Amino acid sequence: MNKEWSELNKTMQLQMRKKDTYKLGIHTLFELRHQLMQTLISLKEELSREDFDAIPFINADGYHSKTIAYSIWHIFRIEDIVAHTVISGDEQVFFERNYQERIHSPIITTGNELVKHQISVFSKQLDLEGLYSYIFDVKASTEKIVEKMSYDDLKRKIPEERKAYLKSLNVVSTDEHAIWLIDYWCDKAVRGLIQMPFSRHLIMHIEACLRIKNKIL
Repeated sequence: MNKEWSELNKTMQLQMRKKDTYKLGIHTLFELRHQLMQTLISLKEELSREDFDAIPFINADGYHSKTIAYSIWHIFRIEDIVAHTVISGDEQVFFERNYQERIHSPIITTGNELVKHQISVFSKQLDLEGLYSYIFDVKASTEKIVEKMSYDDLKRKIPEERKAYLKSLNVVSTDEHAIWLIDYWCDKAVRGLIQMPFSRHLIMHIEACLRIKNKIL
């Protein structure tokens, strides 16, 4: 793991645990996310459109077995779902701003159900400008939610009825590779969701994107 990102993540977790430092933790989280977003911006500047669809580690185990386009979609669909449906119980950016049409995506899910060549086919269908617009909007909306949180909000459990609501939206596939996400998210307190998916999840997938980039260039 990138040493600076890892240290920021550890610092953020420690700060978030204490009432007198949790606001500093939010600041540290935002600094980490800013650095990660800058990496995604640099990928867009350095890579061709075809590079975003490349899948050089197709038979590997791990996050690097995907494409960069898929990884970006996956990171921010999950963040949007968790920030708005799971935590806030309001409308996702994806639906509110008509992003399925803007990105030309054939799916509304996290993409966990897709494997190997399905990931490659999916990636080629995505409008990259629409996708990047989406990730900026999701990042901003998530941080607006987190910025307003009190220390007690971080300890809050997700209401039981939120699971049924999440299932009803069909944004998590019923495939075995995806359906576990519903219990995983809804069984965490809000502070746990800040770690996965708002920080560590981004680190792991963006590091995988860099590994893909280094392989194809």
